[in-house]
Amino acid sequence: MNTHNNITRPTYFVTGGAGFIGSALCRYLVKEANVRVVCFDKLTYAASPEGLNAVREDPNFVFVKGSIGDGELVGELLRLRRPDAVINLAAETHVDRSIDGPAAFMETNILGTFVLLQASLHYWQQLAGEKKDAFRFLHVSTDEVYGSLTDSGGAFLETTPYSPRSPYSASKASSDHLVNTWHHTYGLPILITNCSNNYGPYQFPEKLIPLAIVRAAQHQPIPVYGSGLQVRDWLFVDDHVRAIHAVLTKARPGSTYNVGGNSERRNIEVIHTLCDIIDEVGGGTAGRKGSRRDLITHVDDRPGHDFRYAIDSRKLREELNWKPRATFESGMRETVTWYLSHSNWWERILSDRYNTSRLGLAART
Repeated sequence: MNTHNNITRPTYFVTGGAGFIGSALCRYLVKEANVRVVCFDKLTYAASPEGLNAVREDPNFVFVKGSIGDGELVGELLRLRRPDAVINLAAETHVDRSIDGPAAFMETNILGTFVLLQASLHYWQQLAGEKKDAFRFLHVSTDEVYGSLTDSGGAFLETTPYSPRSPYSASKASSDHLVNTWHHTYGLPILITNCSNNYGPYQFPEKLIPLAIVRAAQHQPIPVYGSGLQVRDWLFVDDHVRAIHAVLTKARPGSTYNVGGNSERRNIEVIHTLCDIIDEVGGGTAGRKGSRRDLITHVDDRPGHDFRYAIDSRKLREELNWKPRATFESGMRETVTWYLSHSNWWERILSDRYNTSRLGLAART
């Protein structure tokens, strides 16, 4: 099959496509996987439309603004564009925000997923033949649905019981259950991925790594929740989107795959690494002396802060022949370099689109 031929090029409907992971996925699908993409996004505060600039003028890319909670619009787009897959990345994702205001998380992550499932089910039921057999609904979720691990408590498997501990993770766990239910009850050919913590270019600076980079670059205090000894498995975003594509094109309907970067680090180690890189390359505000590590400030821990997440990705590696290409060190260096060279992007966010005092609360994940 000549995938460069538009006649045979598949079409994917990507929700949340202007977000951090979504925009990386759109870039990958259009530029490397030879896929036509319908990018659908509500453009909330965390959207990064600039992340789509590389594909915006490509004839195989189209952007539509809208919410997955708008069933009429979603249904119309599915009928019009006739996608071969729906990939759902539309979600509210910041744990701190879910604690302060859980309603938006319930609305988007649970009710929005329900509406999208209904529209996708109706669309799929109208298909016939090979088009119907090939259709997939892929739901992108998080390892936080599994709860928290101890320092020596193994790693999350696809069979690990769900034990969400924040409004965010509870809303994502609920959406996972909905997706699985639509498969078992209605036969919708679904797939689910549960990923570890992502990092990379265009991540909104409320998450641990971009927030700490921004603060370090500005020689401002880097607040860290509690001891900073919480452990996360870090996944470079480009490796994540390759995993999504592998699951979509190779996995059996009804399957779930964990996606991890095999890069467990304590939060304080992450901060030390990025501080050292910025010190080395001399990025950020000029004319200052001393190590960026001196900027680290420990603050009171967040309520219900999960201690450790760890992903076992053996199923994905062995069944679908995927593995991360980036090491933690190479991915961090690429990420830090990108933020230092794109200060105009995050400076505009700080000045125009966000309550900057919120960004200063704590570097967390």
